[in-house]
Amino acid sequence: MPDTLVFIDDGFLSKLSKYFGEGEYIKFDKIVFAENLAKKQNLNCKHIFYYTAPPFQSPVPTEDEKKRKKGHDNFIGKLSAYKNITIRQGRVQRLKIDGNFIYKQKAVDSLAIIDLMKVPLKYPEVKSIIIISSDSDFVPAIDSLKEFCIRAILCTYYEKKRDTNFSRSNELIKSAYKYVLLTKDDFNNASLNKYKNNKAYLK
Repeated sequence: MPDTLVFIDDGFLSKLSKYFGEGEYIKFDKIVFAENLAKKQNLNCKHIFYYTAPPFQSPVPTEDEKKRKKGHDNFIGKLSAYKNITIRQGRVQRLKIDGNFIYKQKAVDSLAIIDLMKVPLKYPEVKSIIIISSDSDFVPAIDSLKEFCIRAILCTYYEKKRDTNFSRSNELIKSAYKYVLLTKDDFNNASLNKYKNNKAYLK
């Protein structure tokens, strides 16, 4: 099978896991998840690019913030043990809006776009890539890769209803060579119960 690269937007994947888990995160093996998606496209997962951000930390972190950071660091440490993965971490910004704290990842998309634009140089043999996301910020990079005959397969999720957490980006879908809607089975088929030797799981 031809080789492919899998680019994972963890913010999107985490939200989708919680949605399919009906409010509870589905624990699954990230590596197996990516490899399974590649196999479904008759491709071999050569390398995974994983984009995330550590939990927010106050100037004087609370006990809960410390606990979240420790859990994140342990997870990243386990994920890093897989040799064919590149992990990029942005940061989390906390904003106070109408008396409520809102948390947003920053710089994560920029890191992914940089890696996408390096594909023709670093992986000249790769002609198809897989992007797991719902972010239209990737459109310019996907369009640029077409100049190098690199096809982007988009693995995403959307609902036809308006004002939901998973609205559809027509621009993103149209830019991709093809798109695939992720399902709960994609998570369940990478269950930790089946792959206990891999510990690259999502909380």
